Amino acid sequence: MSLLDAKEYDPRPRRRMWRLIGVAVLVVVAGLVAWRIFRYTPETHVIHKFFDALERKDFDAAYGIYNGDPEWQQHPAKYNQYPLAQFKLDWGPSSEYGVIVSHKIDCVTEPDSKGFTSPSGIIVVVIVNNRSQGTSLWVEKKTKTITTSPFEVQCHPPA
Repeated sequence: MSLLDAKEYDPRPRRRMWRLIGVAVLVVVAGLVAWRIFRYTPETHVIHKFFDALERKDFDAAYGIYNGDPEWQQHPAKYNQYPLAQFKLDWGPSSEYGVIVSHKIDCVTEPDSKGFTSPSGIIVVVIVNNRSQGTSLWVEKKTKTITTSPFEVQCHPPA
């Protein structure tokens, strides 16, 4: 077989390769966008459940969500550091929020890596009862327990 007898060039395999590369790039970009949008969904879901229980005035359920232990009543001594009575004072009708009737998540963020090897939780800023000031809460990633955030975060400047 000589050079003049060579098969005619077929561009289809090369086109198929470029199409596969394009599809792979699109899948990776779509995956990164989806991860960026939904990465804090479990933690925001916990915050919504917590505030929904507070809005229903179901303090026992809210306390269980706060501690990441729906079965907390089976072993209440485990939570002597922050008992239910104190929880009701902090989150009940006599709290700084009054009766909680609404909530809105303003933003969700991870703390700066300074001082952390890897942050164990995230900060969720919640607007309670349409107040102008948000409340920063810390949600542990593994246990989904909620505490007051050690960092104050302001998502959007007040209008």
